[in-house]
This record gives sequence, structure tokens and C-alpha cells, in this order.
Amino acid sequence: MVIKNNSTRVEDTDTAANQVFPNVIAALGNTPVVQLNAITHSIRTPVVAKLEMTNPGGSVKDRIGIRMVEEAERKGWLRPGGTIVEPTSGNTGVGLAMAAAVRGYHCIFVMPDKVAPEKVALLRAYGAEVVTTPTAVERDSPESYYSVADRLTREVPGAFQPNQYFNPMNPRTHYETTGPEIWDQTGGQVTHFVAGVGTGGTVSGISRYLKEQKSTVEVIGADPEGSIYTTDQLHTYKVEGVGEDFWPGTFDRNSVDRWVQVSDRDAFLTARAVTRQEGILIGGSGGLAVWAALEVARAVDDPTAMVVVLLPDSGRGYLSKVYSDDWMRENGFLSRFSGPTRLGQLIDRFSPELPDVIAVACDDTIENAIEVLRFHEISQVPVVRSRQTSEGIEIQSIVGSLQERTLLDHLFRNPDIVSAQVSTIMDAPFNLVDANEEIERVFPLFGSGAPAVLVQQEGRLVGVVTRSDLLEFAARQPRRRA
Repeated sequence: MVIKNNSTRVEDTDTAANQVFPNVIAALGNTPVVQLNAITHSIRTPVVAKLEMTNPGGSVKDRIGIRMVEEAERKGWLRPGGTIVEPTSGNTGVGLAMAAAVRGYHCIFVMPDKVAPEKVALLRAYGAEVVTTPTAVERDSPESYYSVADRLTREVPGAFQPNQYFNPMNPRTHYETTGPEIWDQTGGQVTHFVAGVGTGGTVSGISRYLKEQKSTVEVIGADPEGSIYTTDQLHTYKVEGVGEDFWPGTFDRNSVDRWVQVSDRDAFLTARAVTRQEGILIGGSGGLAVWAALEVARAVDDPTAMVVVLLPDSGRGYLSKVYSDDWMRENGFLSRFSGPTRLGQLIDRFSPELPDVIAVACDDTIENAIEVLRFHEISQVPVVRSRQTSEGIEIQSIVGSLQERTLLDHLFRNPDIVSAQVSTIMDAPFNLVDANEEIERVFPLFGSGAPAVLVQQEGRLVGVVTRSDLLEFAARQPRRRA
């Protein structure tokens, strides 16, 4: 293979012509490798992508479906007319459904309810039954998609579960096919291999093969935030098909040299960028892998190296999610606004003539608090407990708030209250949010009638954002054209 700089062509002189395959299974594999260009414009290290979505079923999982079925047939676990039952986020299900169609089996797939509806519809298009289960449950819960699949395997006559999480044919398939393809297609120039890790079969098999050819090849696992591979604090995440909440038997822990943890936001935005800048429609797990690959390539900073990233599937299965602006906005991955998107950026635009934080002490008199409001022309102020230091006033804690409407109410009932301490009439404290928080996520906090939020950065109070600040910000946004 020859990669031409500043070229869109990858030349492979070994491609066979006029070849007719006996069935769709025989057409699996030999997916192309292409150079990424636009998304790597400021990076010296070449990054090339293995396009696994060009498999007949649209993903890297096509490879293992038939291999697991054939092994089960050889061992007598799957007999003519039998039923394949498998827990899957979608792609393995397609690979198995293709194999089942060619071999004459029925399929039941159990899927977590976070998967895109396109994936459910796709499996049903192959004639499979689909059962969905809750995502946010423990693996050993009777409701988890693992447990439901196990139960169906026991209950359905003639059922067999390939179990991609513990089936040795999973990593073996990639050792025998995907790994050799990458080595041959790059002419042995690969120095770094990056892939998202789910069952671990793909990365384990490819890693083993590449390291047998060249021990210095570094293998990097891309992992979503909340997955067991990179944290003990497990939690749900939106990206599909990667990460786990347990250690699968198909994953060789020694196969990954290091990890890169990737947020849902970075994964999805990178997927959209690859699609729009490279013309390669990829899913969220592909975006996760590319984000990690770009991090690796920047750090390597060597034009003689080569980072290979595996793109596991197409974005066609995620059109209602990753490629839906509404879904991205609803989940906080895409801003509704132009200009500053975070509270800290909004605060930076405030007038430099105003102090960062205007506050009154809880033992101040109400009369003094009114003067503060009038002098700064504001309608609310946080109430703090503070102390005098050599460097000035230090805020020790936020204990409440004082608002114009509260003052007016008390003054109407008792004008002499001006000599009392602020603490006697103060309201509850304003909500405290981080300066790095998305502006649009703050809007709902004002829906309950709160007039302001306090903004902190690294434990220090840095500003107050009011309802009028957000109204002014929203009013200045460019209007969308119909």
C-alpha cells in the first residue's frame, strides 16, 4: 500500500477484480484503510482509519458472527432449525443475523434501551425478534440484558447463546483476519493502534497479531467515561457498543498498553466532524476512537510514525441520535447558542467596572444592604459569612440571599426593620454552579423563580449571573433562518 501525501487516493495493487462471492458471508473482511486529512490538519503524525463499516452488515462485528456460529455447529451446540439468542447493542446482532439467514436459524436479540431505534428496526428487518431491557441496572439484575438473554437461552427449545463476551472465537477472528489485514495494508508501517474497547475481542486479537510482527507497536484503548476499564466510579454513558461494567472473558488485559478516556460529548462531536470533514459517516464509538487517536498522534508528533484507528460501524444507525441536532441539544452535547457557551465565558464579558462578586455580610444591617443594591443598581445580592484578612475580605461561606421583593415586603410591614441584621430576613442561598457549566443548562434553574445563580471556579466564588444577564445574552443571539 502506498499513501500519497495531500492525496485522497490509497493505492492497493493486490485488489482482485471480477470476483463473485458464493454468499454474503464470503464477502466479509478486507475492509479498506484510508488516511484522515482534514481532521488532522495540524498534526504531523499520519492517522489512518480501518473502515469496518464497509463489511456487508455495516460493522466490525460482522466478522465474528459467522465464526461463532460455525464453531457452535462443529461442536453440536447449534443444530438445524435452532435459535440464536444474544445480548447485543446491535452490531453483533447484525453479524449473527446474517449468518443465521445463510445457515437457516432463528434469532432473538436482547438490547439495552439506550440503543438507537434504527438498530432495533435493522435487526427486525433481518427477521429477528428483539427484546429491550433497562440500561441503568446492575449486570446481575434479572432485568439486565445479560440476565434476560441467559433466561431466554434456558427457556427457548434448541436455543444457543454465542456469548460474544466469553466466546474465544471473538478475539481469535481478529487475530486471524483483522490484524493481518492492518499489517499488510500499512506495509508494516503501523506504530500505534487505537480502538474502542467493548467485549475486548477486537483489540485483544489485533494487538496479539501486531505485536507478534513488531513488538514495539503500541496499542491504545479508547474508553467512555464511566466504564470499568478506566474508572472505579462506574456510571451510565450515552455512547454505544464500547466500555463495560464488568471484565469480559474475551478481553486480554495485557493487550492494551495504555488507555485514553473519552467523554460522550467528545465522542459524538468528533463523529460529526469526521463525517463532515472526511466524508466518512461513523457512529459514536468511531468518534470516541478517533478522538483518542488524535490525542495519541499529537503526543507522538512524528511524521515517520503511523497511528491506525479502527472505525467499527457506520453512522446510519445513529441518525436519530448523534446526527440529530435536537437530540444532541437535549442531552447537552450541542449548544443552542453561538458565542460563549459556558458561564465563565459569560462572566468574562461583564463590565470591568463592577467587582467580580457583590455581596453583603449576614451581620450587616438591612439599611446598609439597601445602599449596596442602590449603589450598584442591582436587585439581589448573596449573603455571606466573611472575615477580614491582610489581603482584604475573605468569604468563608454563602449563607443566604437578599432580594428586592423580600425587602419591600418586610419594609411595607415594618419600616423600622432597616436597623435589623440582614440574617433576620434573608432568603435561601442562590444555586451554586461551576464556571465550566454550559450556559443553556443553567436556564432551567431560573424556572423555579430563582433570580440568580452563583458561579464558582476551583472552589472560589467568581461571579453572579442573574435572570436579566441571561435574557440579555439570549436576546443577542443571531436569529435562525427558517
